[in-house]
Amino acid sequence: MNPQETRAAISLALVYVLRMLGLFMVIPVLAIAAIEYPDYSPLLVGLAIGGYGLTQAILQIPMGILSDKWGRKPVIYMGLCFFAAGSLIAANADSMLMLTVGRILQGAGAIAGAVMALAADVTRESQRAKVMAIIGVSIGFSFYLALLTGPIIAGQFGMQGIFWITAILTVCCLPLVKFGVPNPKQESPSGDALPQLSQLKHLATNPSLWRLNASVLTVHLLITCFFVQAPVLLTQINFTLDEHWKIYTPILFVSVLILVILMKVCKHLKTSTSFILSLSFMALGLSLFLLPELSWPIIVLAGTLFFAGFNYMEAHMPVMVSSIAPAGKKGSAMGVYASFQFFGAFLGGLISGTLTGWLGPKLTLVVCIVIVLLAMFIVSGLHQADKLKRVTLSIRDAAIIGNANSELQSLEQSFYNVKGVREVLIDLDKCAVYLKVESTGFDLDEAKALIS
Repeated sequence: MNPQETRAAISLALVYVLRMLGLFMVIPVLAIAAIEYPDYSPLLVGLAIGGYGLTQAILQIPMGILSDKWGRKPVIYMGLCFFAAGSLIAANADSMLMLTVGRILQGAGAIAGAVMALAADVTRESQRAKVMAIIGVSIGFSFYLALLTGPIIAGQFGMQGIFWITAILTVCCLPLVKFGVPNPKQESPSGDALPQLSQLKHLATNPSLWRLNASVLTVHLLITCFFVQAPVLLTQINFTLDEHWKIYTPILFVSVLILVILMKVCKHLKTSTSFILSLSFMALGLSLFLLPELSWPIIVLAGTLFFAGFNYMEAHMPVMVSSIAPAGKKGSAMGVYASFQFFGAFLGGLISGTLTGWLGPKLTLVVCIVIVLLAMFIVSGLHQADKLKRVTLSIRDAAIIGNANSELQSLEQSFYNVKGVREVLIDLDKCAVYLKVESTGFDLDEAKALIS
């Protein structure tokens, strides 16, 4: 990567880390700290933990589309301001209801699509995968860092301290975007980086994509349920809130080691089989919470198994979506996927909070295990994804093609005749041709000659 790309990658990764820290630090804390509020209830706890997911799910695609019209940076600034405002409301909340409102407003800063699109706009196609990988790693890192630091900060400064720190970190993101990331040029097409409404209906019926969307909804539903239940169980065995990091630390490190082993084992398995195996780990972890007598070693074992399965699913589902999405529709497919992901977090809070107040924690865990079994049935129908590359070609003057269907079909067929081309999408509005091609045998020069 050149210096400009390196600076952009680091700046955008930091924006992700600081923002996601704010979302996640409160998750392992809320179930315990919320007891102090006068209107405490398990339902409001669940909504406060997962409420951000509702606005994230609703606004993810519209915010991405707005960034196409208004520009990436203005939409990112707006989203960060929403997030900071929600953090301040939560920091000053004197009731669970106002805390939940703050969390929901935090979710209105749904800038994931715009950030990814900005990263695509300011990097060369040959280096884009590296930049996306850096940002992707930062998301996982922020989640683990939040689980360890959240309980410590809450123990020192209270839950309000987490939200104050979150607001400050969010404000720090503004100069990072302004000065750390160059303004994008509009010379090359980047329509594959953002969702397009016209594509959503087709993607919703894709037999593999809907299974992956349902799976990510389930996985994030379960992780939210986990953090509604686990902190309470730790408190019951005499771990104070500021000591919870002592339990989460071995869980996270050992689960990552198991993830490495799983990745090696699952290389030789079908995707559906590897997903079923991972979901089995999550179900087994939840089942251990049902034991009549719990101790910290059992909770560590349960959490380790749960996170080992969660980590594998979280790492591989986006890769599958990216591989399966049709040519020119990866941005739309990832936008839908992210919406299901965040909606799963909201549903997890809603379901876990409602059922805990109605049925109690044990039966709530039984319902969660049933949901895992349903997810296993869904992923059993997944097909293997072909290993294909994506190529985007710019049409310098779309007017030379015209809009006649016969002309477009003729050009499309010409691309299909190029060796190694598997899928073609010609987008005259974006002045681009999107291709999915075989890793070996594809002749790029022949494809470029068709539009030279």
